[in-house]
Amino acid sequence: MKPGTLYILLLCLFFTVSLHSFSLGKSTNIPNSKSSDLEIIRDRVRNDLLNAEYDVMHVREAVQNLAEDGSWADINYEDLSRTGFEHSRHLQRMLGIALAFQKIGGPLYKDTTLQHAIHASLDYWLKHDFICENWWWNEMGTPKAIIDLLLMMDDDLLDQQKLLSLQIAGRANMKGVGARPGGDLIQIAAMMGKRALFERNEQLLEDVLAIMADEIKITTGRGLKPDMSFHHRVDNVISTLSYGSGYIASFAYWMIKIKGTQYTLPNSATELLIDYFLDGIVPAMVHGVHPDPGARNREMTRKEALDPIGPELAKQLAQASTYRNDEIKTIIAIQKGEVEAQLRKTRFFWHSEYFSHQRPNYFTSVRMHSSRNHTMEEPHNEEGLKMHHFGDGSNFISVSGREYVDVYPVWDWQKVPGITAVQKPELPHWKEIAKKGLTDFVGGVTDSVYGAAAFDFSSAHDPLLARKAWFFFEKEFLCLGTGILSAADYPVYTTLNQTSLRSQVMVKQGTAIKGLARGTHHLSDVSWVWHDQVAYFFLQPTIVNIENKTATGSWRQISHQAGATDQEVEKDLFTLWLDHGTRPQHANYTYMVIPNADVHTLNRYEKQSPVEILANTPQLQAVKHHRLDLYQLVLYQAQKINLNKKIWVKSDKPCLLMVQMEKGNLQKIVVSDPSHKEKQLELQTNAKIINTDDRWEVAWDPTHKVSRLTIKLPEEGYAGQSVVIDLE
Repeated sequence: MKPGTLYILLLCLFFTVSLHSFSLGKSTNIPNSKSSDLEIIRDRVRNDLLNAEYDVMHVREAVQNLAEDGSWADINYEDLSRTGFEHSRHLQRMLGIALAFQKIGGPLYKDTTLQHAIHASLDYWLKHDFICENWWWNEMGTPKAIIDLLLMMDDDLLDQQKLLSLQIAGRANMKGVGARPGGDLIQIAAMMGKRALFERNEQLLEDVLAIMADEIKITTGRGLKPDMSFHHRVDNVISTLSYGSGYIASFAYWMIKIKGTQYTLPNSATELLIDYFLDGIVPAMVHGVHPDPGARNREMTRKEALDPIGPELAKQLAQASTYRNDEIKTIIAIQKGEVEAQLRKTRFFWHSEYFSHQRPNYFTSVRMHSSRNHTMEEPHNEEGLKMHHFGDGSNFISVSGREYVDVYPVWDWQKVPGITAVQKPELPHWKEIAKKGLTDFVGGVTDSVYGAAAFDFSSAHDPLLARKAWFFFEKEFLCLGTGILSAADYPVYTTLNQTSLRSQVMVKQGTAIKGLARGTHHLSDVSWVWHDQVAYFFLQPTIVNIENKTATGSWRQISHQAGATDQEVEKDLFTLWLDHGTRPQHANYTYMVIPNADVHTLNRYEKQSPVEILANTPQLQAVKHHRLDLYQLVLYQAQKINLNKKIWVKSDKPCLLMVQMEKGNLQKIVVSDPSHKEKQLELQTNAKIINTDDRWEVAWDPTHKVSRLTIKLPEEGYAGQSVVIDLE
């Protein structure tokens, strides 16, 4: 053998060994040993990727338009900015072509033209190794696409392509900036798990799954909170439907892939994830299908933000465990459109200051902020540029779940539904959106069926104060505001709703019921307003303002992402608000919302409202629902309240209180501490109570005929949670 030939053979051998010794962060290898469990999981993951659907026409078009160097002419490869980076389209096209090439039985299976396109487009990416200014693409978006491509193509890639692709995939690792507890860490771990499968690296797979298992826990830091909401950052802003959805989706995916192998997760971990889905995610969705705008953040300014949620996640959870199986199956049927939703649950998430109220024929929520969290998520990557007031007591109302779809380019962002806000000539710069909340007394009280939310509101943006409360029942809810004070030289409005104009707007003014022509209306002596199955009922004739007309705007006004253009958008909007005037001093409001109402329903409410306002002052906001025999009270100071002619209650501290009566007798008391500071609360009542519980003690004073209840309030991670006291 000639020396030159031997030298070439040795080089080839060295190169081959090098390929099989590559590993992330260390000198690696792609082991030849095949664990049976690893191979089972690898096949499941790869089959899952190849079972996806693709559009033959789009794939053919992508291949046809591919340049010789492996690029596409319609992608701006020069823009690597946070708001640009059209390179993601390159990755998606490459994955689409790979899917078509590998999908057995497909019309393009093993098509050599597609194979050439995959190699050319991958080589182009590997040659340029595009690095975005947004770390997320470098450590998550791009690595995920490359790892999926590796698994799909497998041995149909060249060794050099595998080696360079693994280097890019390696940027998704536990030492990266994005590997923080919470959603990103889990998704990065999931990518590393896929990489371990591609490399057939058992140790890496074990390490990654151990990291993932350790993250299935309740925490007071980043991640899954004790109230079943989710926080991605230390700003304590709710992110249940964004990062929290990615968190559980990653786990659900892997639970199915590792089921029945040595890597199967403990039952306790699986059950906690199912609890989070049913008690955290589903209560933040209209009828379990449509995301509630009130639980979303900057992603609201993306066109797909309110797309219906499909059953995939629920189906994965059902496959992973039989825990709460009937509830999961119900959600699957709802999300598949097989049954009408009959959800009936009221939840307050005390870590997120978010309250949701689900009924079979409507959904509503309240979003607040306190000194314990921020007003809103930062407008990262220049999205959500007008969300200054989004958390200022927003109150979204849905019957169909489609009311707020894509209204945001044309919205007046100082008229977010439910908020009381100063109407400035323009909003501050988007860098001023996220601010720390200013007040402690913010919270909710609920027995999971009914409940109330209270907001001692101090604006983080304007010299404005108000005390706002919402009281939720079966067919209606009541909204109270009091102590509205402003030092700004602009009007202060309370907005009842701002939504898509989807029907005729009807009003009762004086004794006349009439439909409104399109336009802007300032009306006095109004008893009720009706639009799109929802009635806004005033217990006293009220002056209201209504717009039912076309509004214009653009996506670019609310997002600087590349896909948000300056193209004018038109949308018909319905807006209803109350004008408190300029520099109001102790202004107030009262109104009731009745979803699924018609004129006959409103006639009944006019004759006799089931809800009575007991007080609407800066010291006390209280209501009674006569039909339910239910009292809900917001006590901003310690005080005594007469519930009826027979029974009174007295609290030694500010609190939220709900009292259920039956035939004039106390049946149930529910309390919470919105300040999160108190360890116990003492209630007194002239009703005789004798039974006790480990959460509360009672002492009956026969001389004064007074029961004294000493209630242990939840502390630490559970401070702010309701305590339900059953007296039967």
